[in-house]
Amino acid sequence: MSLIRYFILSLLLLCSPAQADVMLLIHGYLGDAYSWENSGINDELHQRGWSRAGMFQGSAYGPQLFVADHNDAKNLVYVATLPSETPVMAQSDVLKSIIDIIKQTHADQKIILVGHSAGGVVARMTLIRHQLKDVKALITIASPHIGTGRADQALDITANHGPFNMVKSFVGGSGYDALKHSRGLMYDLRHPQPGNMLYWLNSQPHPDIHYASIIRLNNNGASGDSLVPGFSQNMNNVPALQGRSSTFTTPTSHFLVRQDADTIISIIDRF
Repeated sequence: MSLIRYFILSLLLLCSPAQADVMLLIHGYLGDAYSWENSGINDELHQRGWSRAGMFQGSAYGPQLFVADHNDAKNLVYVATLPSETPVMAQSDVLKSIIDIIKQTHADQKIILVGHSAGGVVARMTLIRHQLKDVKALITIASPHIGTGRADQALDITANHGPFNMVKSFVGGSGYDALKHSRGLMYDLRHPQPGNMLYWLNSQPHPDIHYASIIRLNNNGASGDSLVPGFSQNMNNVPALQGRSSTFTTPTSHFLVRQDADTIISIIDRF
């Protein structure tokens, strides 16, 4: 009789549906929700069984969700636009509101956060600042977890240099203006030192979830890219996460490419 019960239980386990998940894609500095579409990542994910579920856009009333028809697919992908020129903490508060909306619709599903560049740091801040529950994993792509010297350069370029400011604004154009409006974020992305944001964030206890770092390789085969050094893209170099992040290297530039979808799927398949 016990053998029959075992056989029936085995059949039930085999026939039970796989746990469905929700993926939330978080863009980097000066990106938006369309960054994942324009790079081809969303299309590739869709072909691999992760259907587009919706897009979050900012408004005066908070994040607004535009739903996509996903035909009751099991694994779903949301994209969101964050105020990427604002400090990390401000972005994390917006991201928390977006995650709350997702959880209202998918109360029984786990969330996988995928962040590109500064978006990976924003996602990690949201985990810590808001003590998120129901998050299954954090995957970051070329994210400056240990900061980047480019932030110091941006702060130097946009520093108040008296009458030269008018010249810099004229010569620099929209790119200079964006950096000037992003000084708070640039302070956040400096290398960790006592008193700054990354120093605090990297010393906080992190939840027991899956962590994966996608690290870029430059043309010489060395880790890192023109914007973020390789050691900074590796979450294992965060004091609170030593030895807890899997790592995957991809030979491309800092920016999103369609092949990132393959890497994301490969990581998820290992969970």
